[in-house]
Amino acid sequence: QVQLVESGGGLVQAGGSLRLSCAASGRTSSRYTMGWFRQAPGKEREFVSAISWTGNTHYADSVKGRFTISRDNDKNTVYLQMNSLKPEDTAVYHCARAQAYGGTALYTGVRSYDSWGQGTQVTVSS
Repeated sequence: QVQLVESGGGLVQAGGSLRLSCAASGRTSSRYTMGWFRQAPGKEREFVSAISWTGNTHYADSVKGRFTISRDNDKNTVYLQMNSLKPEDTAVYHCARAQAYGGTALYTGVRSYDSWGQGTQVTVSS
């Protein structure tokens, strides 16, 4: 099994930036698509961004141009740089690893991922 641990969340004013990290341990392999999702109180978990093991990326329209996903396969770590944050970005952010080994698809559905971190809280004040 793989364990995913997120870090880097916190409280920031609107317009500010945060960088989230997701460190993988255990049965790690770089040949998986990794994703970031978020869940606000009372709402369903929603897709934010995904990155294939080859480095291709995909973003939700709501974060495109503001967030950047990246990965360091040597460090088994995925990052989410979040700029120009808005109050509506407030949520618990989770990283996840896709089920399919070796694939390069950029999955946006929750069911395509089978390993999840506990999440890190991001709060953006207005």
